Amino acid sequence: MSKSTPSRPPIANAKRTFYIVASRFNEQYVGGLIDHVSEELRELAPHGTILIHRVPGSFEIPVIAREVAIQNEADAIIACGVILQGETDHAQNLSRSVTDALQRIATEHGVPVINAVLSFDNENQARARCLENKINRGTEAARAAVEIANVLSQVRSIQGAAVSKPPRDNG
Repeated sequence: MSKSTPSRPPIANAKRTFYIVASRFNEQYVGGLIDHVSEELRELAPHGTILIHRVPGSFEIPVIAREVAIQNEADAIIACGVILQGETDHAQNLSRSVTDALQRIATEHGVPVINAVLSFDNENQARARCLENKINRGTEAARAAVEIANVLSQVRSIQGAAVSKPPRDNG
């Protein structure tokens, strides 16, 4: 993982809708992610709407992300959770399962899903990346959401323009 936050995308003047689907488990760290995501979204998409859905744990995030994607109202979905490594492989299995499900939702429904369900070896790593400002993954997630929503909007507007143009006469 990078030790610096990527640069900010241009401010989105369009009205965008962002959904945050966040775990209640490891609340201190997830709350930090939500705060940073929300703050950055408010700055980068000042005309946007931010809706937050809370779920018990990271494993439950994909089912709500899928429902949001089906409604076709989101410009991007940001999944926020924190998984801390324990003494077994459970954290790795959980992380892989959630990651795979979120990617599948994004590709099947054509809605960007930003994966900020983060796995850490210890609480020091979680604190640095969820609560502090230097390498905050919530800030990164918000920036990625705005950027991909802008790119997807551009691609879809180009496709719409191409569909409405009459066919070229090559003869």
